[in-house]
Amino acid sequence: MRTKRVSGAVIGGWVAASILVAWPALAAAQEDDPPCRVFCTPDFKVEPTFTFEPLGRGGRVQELDAAGNPVGPPVREATELVPELILALGIPTEIPRIGFTLETIFTPAGQTDTHPFTGASGTFRDNGIEFEFELNIDWLTGDQTGGWVESHFDIVDKFSSGERPGDPSVYTHKLNFELDTAFLIFNWLPEGNWLKGVEVEGSLDYVATGLPRAGDVIGNEMWLDDASPWGFSIVLVFPMAPL
Repeated sequence: MRTKRVSGAVIGGWVAASILVAWPALAAAQEDDPPCRVFCTPDFKVEPTFTFEPLGRGGRVQELDAAGNPVGPPVREATELVPELILALGIPTEIPRIGFTLETIFTPAGQTDTHPFTGASGTFRDNGIEFEFELNIDWLTGDQTGGWVESHFDIVDKFSSGERPGDPSVYTHKLNFELDTAFLIFNWLPEGNWLKGVEVEGSLDYVATGLPRAGDVIGNEMWLDDASPWGFSIVLVFPMAPL
């Protein structure tokens, strides 16, 4: 079955470096609050996330023996709950309703049945890392809802572990579309209260490329249907900077 894989803990160094580079600019922005030109003051958020994937009817997978013959009945891809932790750097712009977001996504409680370095089979902890670069298009703003609800459509370059047999590298780029709707549940609090910026968000995802297709053979498994591209996440959004 489809599982998330680790590309190497060294990638975590990229995350730390990104935060170290971005943090002084965020801190300075809190003090100076410079005017926008094209890009505005970035914001940094920490987002514990609970993702249900695949959403809906998953594809069927057939186990094969060493000769490529079917072993037992096909198994349908089951929906799993995947806890994740997202570090998000948002970059607003002067262009109305347009912004960008850079995300680093950790899967601290993941598992895989194949060790990514030794190739050994078994059950291994898979604390994988993914990266996303998003173009955010706001279609519903806080100004329209009194500050209670915001929603945007995202076009995403998703950089995550390869999942197709012909992938040329361990990590591959995938085209992803998202519809995110945020509810600011503490909007009634006065300005300056940190909780006012806390959000509960629902995110509907559609991964358009890079997932297993019918006929793909990966290890000792053959996909009989395309893998489901749908997922849904419940996200808790905690603003960290600027405050």
